[in-house]
Amino acid sequence: MQYNLKQLGNGIRIVHQEITHTRMVHCGFVLNIGSRDESKEEEGLAHFWEHMAFKGTKKRKAFHIINRLESLGGELNAYTTKEKICFYSSILKEHFGKAAELLCDITFNSTFPKKQIEKERQVILEEMAMYRDSPDDSIQDDFDELVFEGHALGRNILGNEETVGNFSQEDFFDFISTRFDTTQIVFSVIGNISFQKVLQKIEGPLSEIPLKRSLYVRSGFSTYRPKVKVLEKEITQSHCAIGKPAYSMYDPRRFKLYLLNNILGGPSMNSRLNLSLREKYGYVYSIESNYSTYSDTGFVGIYFATEQKTANKAKKIVLREIEKLRNRKLGTLQLHMAKEQAIGQMAMAEENYAALMLVFGKNLLDKGKIDSLDTIFDIIRETTAEELMEIANEVFDPDQLSYLTYLPA
Repeated sequence: MQYNLKQLGNGIRIVHQEITHTRMVHCGFVLNIGSRDESKEEEGLAHFWEHMAFKGTKKRKAFHIINRLESLGGELNAYTTKEKICFYSSILKEHFGKAAELLCDITFNSTFPKKQIEKERQVILEEMAMYRDSPDDSIQDDFDELVFEGHALGRNILGNEETVGNFSQEDFFDFISTRFDTTQIVFSVIGNISFQKVLQKIEGPLSEIPLKRSLYVRSGFSTYRPKVKVLEKEITQSHCAIGKPAYSMYDPRRFKLYLLNNILGGPSMNSRLNLSLREKYGYVYSIESNYSTYSDTGFVGIYFATEQKTANKAKKIVLREIEKLRNRKLGTLQLHMAKEQAIGQMAMAEENYAALMLVFGKNLLDKGKIDSLDTIFDIIRETTAEELMEIANEVFDPDQLSYLTYLPA
């Protein structure tokens, strides 16, 4: 995969790929800081910081930040995950300089105005209430808490009412002073712009940022025990989550597990879980199986909702499909089709340049390089049916699975 890379004296890296058949440029900062880097008292602070970045800097107020790119037809956005904070923009190529300058401003010069903290606190509390009212979303947060019990990976990215209700301006500055590390920041650019022009616009401002190192070290997760939990909710369907920890982003088997998960319950309508639970029995509207990776562990989870009277039947079908993967080797044609499907999905994802820009940044932070799609395709094509069975037996060991069920109250 062709890309340009430059590391500045302060450790900040600039990565770029030129795409000439578009009018747009997608750019953003990816910081190697996330919700897992919070103490229990700081729960939700990284996400709150993401919100507050838009609420005032040393030279801009909230209105000027919001209006700067929106008035040019561009987009300014951000998000927080367990391990990353991202500030990013999509803009017409002729306005790249304005987008880059604004992103620098909100990433490095936020002032966290006290009045804005009070306003945004209520916004986040409303966001939390919205998620609680959506069982599809809340069960995934509750399941994280169950699987990663006692660890920061299990905490809700949004935080909780107590912590969010108590954050002060000093809390933001204290968190940044201990977690901020310029060697763990990437500015990623993909679009119709040359690397020379990118450097002309951004290298100067970024070089002025002083080198900042952090002594903070993430706490690893290694205390998993399978659990079963049932909660009653004011809902009309039963919701079920099944899963456990899995391979980390550094495990060489991760792409093989991606293929296996895609066969089981990936996004396509021909996944085994969709064919059995929806197409054959009509028990669900949708069912999904997800595989996520972190720096020291990973996670596989299966989610579905159904009428209470069919919940146990649906769960048995899920376990039956898992058992098939553990005990029945895929045929040659089945395996070939599954590989081609996974490769096609990855190739389509590469066409989303905004998402690819963020992937570049995350890959550089996590691995110091950007995985070539051709390399990933080769790994998938070389995967054998025996390897998939071995992974299925390890990852989907029924004695190691955890279960969370929401029942209508």
